[in-house]
Amino acid sequence: MPERLTDAWRLGPHEVPNRVLLAPLAGIGTWFVRLQARRYGAGMAVSEMVSSFAIHHRNAKTMTELLRIHPDERDAVPPAPISIQLFGQDPGVMRSAAEVVAAAGADVIDLNMGCPVPKVCKTGAGAALIKDPDTAVAVARAAAEGSGLPVTVKLRSGQRPGETDGFALAHRLVDEAGVAAIAFHPRSAAVHHKGVPDYELAARLVETLDAPVILTGGLRSAEQVADAYERTGAAAVMLARGSLGNPWLFERLLGLRDSEPSADEVVAELTWLTERAVEHLGEARATGWLRKAYPWYVERLGIAGASAKELNAELLRSDSIEHALSRVRDSGPLLAAA
Repeated sequence: MPERLTDAWRLGPHEVPNRVLLAPLAGIGTWFVRLQARRYGAGMAVSEMVSSFAIHHRNAKTMTELLRIHPDERDAVPPAPISIQLFGQDPGVMRSAAEVVAAAGADVIDLNMGCPVPKVCKTGAGAALIKDPDTAVAVARAAAEGSGLPVTVKLRSGQRPGETDGFALAHRLVDEAGVAAIAFHPRSAAVHHKGVPDYELAARLVETLDAPVILTGGLRSAEQVADAYERTGAAAVMLARGSLGNPWLFERLLGLRDSEPSADEVVAELTWLTERAVEHLGEARATGWLRKAYPWYVERLGIAGASAKELNAELLRSDSIEHALSRVRDSGPLLAAA
């Protein structure tokens, strides 16, 4: 029988309680975003991308903010491993950074070898490593040696449409560097988040790789996730943009709810997020961070197009968290008109 999304599975020495995970989200995946996903059932949550060089050189913000693991993450039920994602192209620096990350309390290290952003790729990191497999293997091996932890790698299918270098690299990472699992995004780096994922390629990777394959990319709804999971036979699925402002998607996939959230639930969740953002960043910086989050929750309210655009514009201009929350709470008339 095929595994259900609710079934536990093994990642190295760790048991992951289910097969629905939160993907690493650059600039977003703080401890409170990870904790939010866990509150709604995610079997594991991966941190935002962190520079191995910043850790190696003990950058203050990186050490105190990006590597922060909140006690509530560790205490979340059911227990799950905590994964920190690193990027970088220098094996020696990666070995040093991985040692620090292990000391900070991580259970798993995830390596980003799929980021398409030019400022990352031009350093030889991210998706650039797909074309430099020898370095990619050396970096993965160094992460494992430095940390003593299981290492996973997030990969794209290739750098450009039609290329499948990532498929070949996945095998080398497992066979030569002992990588514990591959998170596979079956679209090229060049298309970023556009285009149709090549789930047939992902299915071939599942069939041929001697390690679990975690599927990511294009998974925005419960129906899309169920279809892709069945078509590929992946060990797990990883939600990214589809979960932004919609942690209820984890519950839907795990059979914990069968309806969309009410407006009151959406407002309550946004309130929780703002409180945790302030706890982490302080009110001034949280005000700026939250401007990118407000549209995610406005979308969940189901407000009509023009009204949603007007509300989002006002929230983006707001220099007060309380004002922004009050505007969202007062959106009832807009909902009635939608």
